[in-house]
Amino acid sequence: MDVGAVRLPRFRGANHADDNDNRGFDIAKSVFQVHGVDAGGQVLIRRQLKRRYVLAFFQKLSPCLVGIEACASAHHWSRELQATGSHRAV
Repeated sequence: MDVGAVRLPRFRGANHADDNDNRGFDIAKSVFQVHGVDAGGQVLIRRQLKRRYVLAFFQKLSPCLVGIEACASAHHWSRELQATGSHRAV
């Protein structure tokens, strides 16, 4: 799957992640980091994203739990991610 310049990974032979998968989202000024693991702790994705590709990236993923670091813009990104679907941001 392509999202602009961002290629989405294939999750172990599937087109989407399992609902038990989790992602961590490291917020920065212009480059963000996404880290995803499955229920067993296996790394599924490690990706740097530019700000303009973040929402498009998460829109293409199946619903999951997203952990966001605590910072000034965490509430903003939490609302944005929840608006893309049923992503639960904490």
